[in-house]
Amino acid sequence: MVELSTASGLWKDIAVPERASEHAVKPPSRAEAEAAVRTLLLWAGDDPDREGLRDTPARVVKAYEEFFSGYRSHVRDLATHIFTEVHGYNDLVLVRDLVFASHQADNLLPFRGKVHIGYYPGAAGVVGLPKIERLVDVLARRLHTQESFTGLIAATIDKYLQPEGCAVMVEASHLYAQVLGAKREGGGTITTQYTGIFKEAARQMRFFSLVRG
Repeated sequence: MVELSTASGLWKDIAVPERASEHAVKPPSRAEAEAAVRTLLLWAGDDPDREGLRDTPARVVKAYEEFFSGYRSHVRDLATHIFTEVHGYNDLVLVRDLVFASHQADNLLPFRGKVHIGYYPGAAGVVGLPKIERLVDVLARRLHTQESFTGLIAATIDKYLQPEGCAVMVEASHLYAQVLGAKREGGGTITTQYTGIFKEAARQMRFFSLVRG
């Protein structure tokens, strides 16, 4: 395992995009997207008009709609249905083993794994598990590095839930490691991001020990 910590403060001053498409130009039409896939098939050396590839451009575009649906979704949903009646509860809330699949920004190849999130509730209160799961799913369905994915989860929780502190750990395996470069099997990468009172080493250790069960 390789462990990387995202730089402290890196995401603190960066606005969390409500929709990633806010930063994008007008997208091409479906026909243009399918034509681009045909061009790639030709570039690879195959015939997009042969029987096995004739419907591939349409299938690829349909798959990309699902893979990158996060560009058409909002992250502000995390701010809805926050529960303020917690009867004085102010200890750690931990959500473990949220399975995700995403794609790397530098090569479009998948990486997948699990996300673990912990936070100490602030004045805003706590949020239901489905909202946390939804946040991870929306952000995963956009292009990232693993580090940016980790940081954006923490930044979004900080922005909308305003906890006393937030901890995010992402454990992932990357397809590029198996099909490109060294072509190694197994292994993985761990990234972490800590904010607020989670900057304290003791709280990080507690989070890590609870994640490991």
